[in-house]
Amino acid sequence: MKKFDIRNIRVRKVDIDEIDDRMLLINLYATQALTLIIGIIWILFQRQNLLDLFTIPRELEVLYWGAGLAAAVIAVDLLISRWVPEEAADDGGVNDRIFRKRAVWHIAVISLIVAICEELLFRGAIQHAIGPYWTSIVFAAIHVRYLKHWIPTGLVFSISYGLGWIYEQSGTLWAPIIAHFLIDLVMGLIIRFRRESHEQETEA
Repeated sequence: MKKFDIRNIRVRKVDIDEIDDRMLLINLYATQALTLIIGIIWILFQRQNLLDLFTIPRELEVLYWGAGLAAAVIAVDLLISRWVPEEAADDGGVNDRIFRKRAVWHIAVISLIVAICEELLFRGAIQHAIGPYWTSIVFAAIHVRYLKHWIPTGLVFSISYGLGWIYEQSGTLWAPIIAHFLIDLVMGLIIRFRRESHEQETEA
């Protein structure tokens, strides 16, 4: 029987274009499932009440916090994309691959899952332990594909800090979840329909 030798394992960088759509989605959902599990375990170790974190507030103020931050982030992102060269804000093509041919309902599902899983971990668990500033540094570091350029890195850090701030101001996890969901949804739809429009112009 052949012995397993860990030294034979080779790690290499995989280009996003080498991954097919099915594997891309599997990786996306597996990553979010892992994020959710880590978040739940961490929260339980902190002796927080998981159900309390997801209690839906009766006041509409949570919508204003979430939608307000989302609107500000989207406006800044659109200004950056208008005035900053594309290569300076490049994420390696990951977002383009995820959203460009996705159905609208699927973009909404992805955005909701990412918002809930990431906000539970980062705002619900990590921010509870180390505060919004250091949480935002961790959040930016986790989104490693942005680290090649300082503009998207700074934007990711600022978005995370904004999410942490509205969480503290509103007192509910639903504020950053709503903001995160709307940001991803709108940016995903922009990628989807901008790509579709570009392809139609090319064919014409």
